[in-house]
Amino acid sequence: MPRPGVPSWYAGLLAAVAIQRVVELAISRSHEVGRPARRAASGSYPVMVAAHVGLLTLPLLEVRGDRGRRPRARWAVVLAAATALRVWSIASLGRDWNVRAAVPSDLRPVVRGPYAYIRHPNYLAVILEFAAIPLIAGARRSALLLSALNAAVLFDRIREEERLLNASPAYRNAFAGRPRFIPGLF
Repeated sequence: MPRPGVPSWYAGLLAAVAIQRVVELAISRSHEVGRPARRAASGSYPVMVAAHVGLLTLPLLEVRGDRGRRPRARWAVVLAAATALRVWSIASLGRDWNVRAAVPSDLRPVVRGPYAYIRHPNYLAVILEFAAIPLIAGARRSALLLSALNAAVLFDRIREEERLLNASPAYRNAFAGRPRFIPGLF
């Protein structure tokens, strides 16, 4: 007897996230056109892309055959918060936001929106998404594996991006003492 497929609500959620990512890629490309910039950790970009593709596919394999699964409410709340933080971060950076961690040569630090509190709100949103998207459907193994892969990518990316950002005295002054991810911690 064939196993039932993926819960339709979860397939719909993943499709919505995929559409969001495609829209973000288009926005990013438009922000990079004609702007000289230095890219951070461009070698890990393909791994980051693979991690995001995995985020939209690997949990499907894990939850396949369990049509009775219902969304876990707490992870739905985390995902909604992460998505809101991601949109707020992108809107706050405006034309300076891009997916390739390209630091413009005419950098003017953005200290509004979530950047008034932490240095990397968009990366915090991604960290939360990598946990919430699989866990909302109970895909624990996918959440663990994908979060570990994402952590490795972000470690390299943030280190390199901060190296480029810190070359700007304006950035160093604006973000001196500001935490990376959690306000009031460290």
